[in-house]
Amino acid sequence: MLADTHKLLWEAQRGRYAVGHFNINNMEIVQGVVHAAQRMKSPVILATSEGALNYAGMKYLYALARVASENARVPVALHLDHGRDVSIIKEAIRVGYSSVMIDASHESFERNVLITRRVVGWARRKHISVEAELGTIGGVEDTVRSRNILYTDPIKAKEFVERTGCDSLAVAIGTSHGAYKFEGRAKLHQQLLEEIRQKVKIPLVLHGASGVPLALITQAEKYGAKLTGVQGVPDVEIRSAIRRGICKINTDTDIRVAFDAAVRKVISTQPQDFDPRHILGPAREIIQRVVEQRMKLFGSVGKA
Repeated sequence: MLADTHKLLWEAQRGRYAVGHFNINNMEIVQGVVHAAQRMKSPVILATSEGALNYAGMKYLYALARVASENARVPVALHLDHGRDVSIIKEAIRVGYSSVMIDASHESFERNVLITRRVVGWARRKHISVEAELGTIGGVEDTVRSRNILYTDPIKAKEFVERTGCDSLAVAIGTSHGAYKFEGRAKLHQQLLEEIRQKVKIPLVLHGASGVPLALITQAEKYGAKLTGVQGVPDVEIRSAIRRGICKINTDTDIRVAFDAAVRKVISTQPQDFDPRHILGPAREIIQRVVEQRMKLFGSVGKA
């Protein structure tokens, strides 16, 4: 059965490591992520965005995650990422996701409180945990777009958590959605994170922490991808954020770039091969390697 996200995050908070959240869109991605978790003996959170659900359907992705969790020897949770459509959030709760995110960060503070508190009420009845977001990070990823960064206010964060009852909080401390958004390497506001941690006792979540290996970007570009910018958030910044209280880190762009690089290579070097298993199989393998790398960075290896 699916693991309890709430339990995974509190264990991570006590153990001072972070659980990796990896966005899924199809079977190969699910298999690559879960194979990595098993090899690393790490807990893992599979996540579906609203865009992924529009593409593949909630029942298909839920079924993939459920089968993966039943066959895995490590805890596998399923999370709704950046939920904004109330009907989708309600359906995820009804189906039996481990957790849901309500993203009303684009609303006013009071409106965010109102919407989040309502979702928490729905989820509580099904014993499902809720992630909320206060502040906004820039960039574009899937259906989430924001031109501006609005850093999380520690005092407001404390009030927000107390008034909504959310189980985890995504904070804005200098990251950005997508992989190609920084003129230079990203630098997180670690002092701000410390101040938030002092005020907020529930697990903290970091979005937009892409760390795509340069080799992957180079390979994707070699076979026709149009990528710009640099890798994203340096490993040293991620480790520092984990020491200061981050215990869930979202990963999406890394998966996309890995998948893209592997598929482009097969199509470019073996154009006569039209077997989808031969085209998508290498993508599954490279995703596994990328996820293993992230789990080592997050400190979750051996924590299953």
